[in-house]
Amino acid sequence: MYKEYFAFNEHPFSIVPSSRYLFLSQRHREAIQHLQAGLGEGGGFALLTGEVGTGKTTVARAMLAALDDKTRAGFILNPTFSDIELLEAICDEFAIQYQQPASLKQLSQAIYQFLLNNHAQGVNTLLVIDEAQHLAADVLEQLRLLTNLETDSRKLLKVLLIGQPELQQKLQLPQLRQLAQRITGRYHLLPLNEEETAHYIHFRLKLAGGNPELFNLKSSKWIAAQTHGIPRLINLVCDACLKLVYQQGVREISFDIVRSACQDIMKFQSSVYQPPQSIATKKPYLNLTVIAAGALIAIAAGWFSPHLIDRVIAQQIPLPALPKPITMQVTSPQLESDVRASSQLEDAVSDLYKVWGYQAALVDSFCSNEIESLFRCQRELGNLDDIEKIGLPVVLTLNIGQTTGYAVLYGLVADQVQLILADKRVQIDRAQLLDLWSGEYRYIWQRQLTRTLKLGMQGRDVQILNQKLSQVLGEPVSESVQFNGSLKRKVELFQRWQNMDVDGIAGSRTLRQLELLTQQDAPALMMTEEKI
Repeated sequence: MYKEYFAFNEHPFSIVPSSRYLFLSQRHREAIQHLQAGLGEGGGFALLTGEVGTGKTTVARAMLAALDDKTRAGFILNPTFSDIELLEAICDEFAIQYQQPASLKQLSQAIYQFLLNNHAQGVNTLLVIDEAQHLAADVLEQLRLLTNLETDSRKLLKVLLIGQPELQQKLQLPQLRQLAQRITGRYHLLPLNEEETAHYIHFRLKLAGGNPELFNLKSSKWIAAQTHGIPRLINLVCDACLKLVYQQGVREISFDIVRSACQDIMKFQSSVYQPPQSIATKKPYLNLTVIAAGALIAIAAGWFSPHLIDRVIAQQIPLPALPKPITMQVTSPQLESDVRASSQLEDAVSDLYKVWGYQAALVDSFCSNEIESLFRCQRELGNLDDIEKIGLPVVLTLNIGQTTGYAVLYGLVADQVQLILADKRVQIDRAQLLDLWSGEYRYIWQRQLTRTLKLGMQGRDVQILNQKLSQVLGEPVSESVQFNGSLKRKVELFQRWQNMDVDGIAGSRTLRQLELLTQQDAPALMMTEEKI
C-alpha cells in the first residue's frame, strides 16, 4: 500500500521471517565467539531461547541458508509429536526410507545408518527443532538417545533446540537431567535496547531502499520503550506508522503518529511485555539480541561458508565501539594490577547486575538484601564445582598480599575462566584463579518468596510455591492458596531430590534452591569442556 509512496523496493517491516534482514551487531559477534566453544566438535545439543517475537525462526532460517555443502541440515517447525512421530518427522526431513508402520527400534536404526553414512562421507548432520517447548519430556528423552551415536571425538548428530523460555524450565525436570547435561551451548535472546532499536529500524529502512532517517531518535526511543525491544513488535509499530503517514498524505513521521501507532498495536499485546516492577531499574546492559545467535552453532562447528558470513556482516550498520572480545590471556603482572584496581565490592556487584541486564540501586550493590529489592544476594564459601552447580555468574573475592579485589566470573571454558575485572573482560588459567581466590563468592537471584512456608499456612506466596514445585517436578499445577498435605508432599519430594533434610517445610534453603531452578531470563554461567 505504501511501498511506492516511500519508494521502497520491498516492505521494510514485514513480520515474515527473512534471512535478508539479519541484523547483526558488534555485541552479537562477541556472543558468537562466546558460544563457539559451546558446541564445538564434541557437543551434541545447543539451546536457543527467547520470548515470542524476538526473531528465533528468522535466525534459524538464516543459519540453514548459510551452511556449507559439508552439512546436511533438517528443520522441524512447531512439533507436537509422540516419540514415534518425532522419529518419523526426522526421517521425512532427511528423506530417510522406512517401512510403515515402523517401531521405535526400526526408526532409530534407520536414522543411525543415515548418520553413519554421512560421517563416512565427511558430512555433518544438524537437526534444528523450532518451538521445542511443545515437545513432551519422553520425546525429548528419545531425542537424547539419538545423539548417543558418536566417535571418539564428536557426536554424529548435533541438535539445536529453539523455543520460548518455558523450554528452559522444562529442561530442569528431574527426568530430563541427562539431556540438560548434554547441552554444551546455551543462549537466551533478550530484547533490543534503545540504541539497538534505532539501528534496527535504520537498517531495515536502508535495506528496503528507503530513507533510513524516517524515524528520528525521539521516535525510535519511544518505540523501544513501548515495544520492550521485541523485533516483531517493532516491525508492527513501524509498519503501522508508515500506513498512517500514507493515509494522511504527509511525508514526515511525526511523534504523534508514532505514539498513536504504538497505542494501537500494544493494546492488543500480552502483559508479558510489561517491564518488571523493581527497585532495580532495567537498563540496556548486555541485552544480547536475537539475530546473531542463529549463526553461533554452525560457526562453532565450522559449517558456515565464510564468504556468506562476511557478506552478512558487511551489510550491518556501523555501531559504537564496545569492549573487544577476548583475544589473549592476561599475564600475571597485569592480572595483579587489575585485581588491585578492583578493590570495591559494590563495583563488582554492579557489574553482576549488568550481566543480568539491570542497573543496581545503591543498596543492592552492597548485597544488603533489602526487603523491597527484587533480587536476593547470597554470600558463600566453596569451590568451582559449587559454582557450576548454581549455574549463574558470581562475584569472586580475590586476594593478592594484603589487597582484596573482586571480579565477576561469567564463564568456565575447559581449563580457562572468564572474568569481568577492572572494567574489561579477561581470560586466565584456572590455576591462576585458584592461586588468588579465597573461596568466597556472591551471587544474586530474583526472588518471589520471602518467608518460611509450612503446613496450615495460606496466601499468594503459598500459591506461587505450589506453582514452582509443580513446574520443576513435572506435576499438574494447582492454583490452591492452602498449604495442605499435597503441597507438603511436593516439598518433601523436592527436598529429597536436592539431597536436603526432608521436613516438608519450605525454609530459606529450600526456597533458595527452588527459586534458583525457576529463574526467568537469568544469565547462565557459560560452561564448556574440551570433550563432552
